[in-house]
Amino acid sequence: MITALFIAVIVLLFFSVPVAVCLGFSALIALYVKGIPLVNLAQSVYEALDSFSLMAVPFFILAGGLMQTGGISRRLIGLANALVGWFRGGLGSASVLASMFFATISGSSSATTAAVGSTLIPAMEKKGYPKPFAAATCAAAGELGVIIPPSIPMVIYGLVANVSIGGLFLAGFLPGLLVGLSLVITIIVMARIKGFDQTDTVSFAEWRAHLWKATKDAFWALLMPFIILGGIYAGVFTPTEASVVAVVYGLVIGMFVYRELKWKDLLPIFSKSMVATSLIMLIVGYAAIFGFVLALEQVPQNLGRAISELSSNPLVFMLLVNILLFLVGTLLEALVTIILIAPILAPVAAAFGIDPIHFGIIMIVNVAIGMLTPPVAVNLVVACKVANLRMSQLTRPVCLYLAVLTVDVLIITYVPIISTWLPSIMK
Repeated sequence: MITALFIAVIVLLFFSVPVAVCLGFSALIALYVKGIPLVNLAQSVYEALDSFSLMAVPFFILAGGLMQTGGISRRLIGLANALVGWFRGGLGSASVLASMFFATISGSSSATTAAVGSTLIPAMEKKGYPKPFAAATCAAAGELGVIIPPSIPMVIYGLVANVSIGGLFLAGFLPGLLVGLSLVITIIVMARIKGFDQTDTVSFAEWRAHLWKATKDAFWALLMPFIILGGIYAGVFTPTEASVVAVVYGLVIGMFVYRELKWKDLLPIFSKSMVATSLIMLIVGYAAIFGFVLALEQVPQNLGRAISELSSNPLVFMLLVNILLFLVGTLLEALVTIILIAPILAPVAAAFGIDPIHFGIIMIVNVAIGMLTPPVAVNLVVACKVANLRMSQLTRPVCLYLAVLTVDVLIITYVPIISTWLPSIMK
């Protein structure tokens, strides 16, 4: 049965069949070979999608669309530039800071890359940044969209691994800050070595005036993450309810405060959000039946025993997990990786005594790195589209960022307090 399952997946992927279809059809073949009634497929898909927490996905996607069109993202980018744009490497650093701001609302890496890149890639090019470096910078910074909460992959991981979504949201802050800081340091060092991003001397009074103006302009945009995340952690509403609050807030601010969101913009935004949601839900639904087949054949238990025989050291286990996730991330999209791998590895990690929230963050950061590794590389695809470049042109700067991010993921892996400290004090 397992042989039939994986042969079907490999063959279908080879012929470029959509991932959702690969998962569903291969599970269908495996069930047929095993002689299990095919009605189990429909039941498993329905049960997987019948989740209150899963409703957060379409609303966070919609909130990101409203924010981008309604002027909220532009003001956050302006604030980021006012904060750090005054020193050499500051504009590249602003792309990282803007991505961190955007991440606190959108929950999507591709949306973050598109929103920040469409504004800052041309601006960085004018400042003397090589265009491939500018595009790679925005792509690398875009991964913060899934590390810093709220995060759609965190919602999916919480569901498939039965881990607190609120706990994952809390745990993502410090790793997100670590990743963001490492990217900023890399940009500053490269700007000084290569000599790009020449800046004019700005007095403290001028910088303060510029910052004050940008802060006032972005006040309502800044208030959005405080309302969403503050409401979750204060127990006012759940992450799913917070996604609805984000939609309502983005709609009101975009239409009636900033007045950049028009009635004619709503239909395209809703349409794009529905298409994106449909794709995710198809993957989630059909991955559930794929997971059902794996559980039926006791794949997680067998894998756990195999790893235990290989090494009983949890440090070695986590290193193997990082290597596995890096390889899988080059071939599969982030949500697919989480849905397929998390149900298998999470029980094994628990058996090794690894904190489930810490292990969840390890997976999230790894799949985020996968957004920069070809051939899938969702963030690179978006950045190349925005910058009108080929992916091969981004190879050198992307390799630099991948080296930095690899160090980040090892630090996050082997210093668990970075992920567990905030959830522990909030308890």
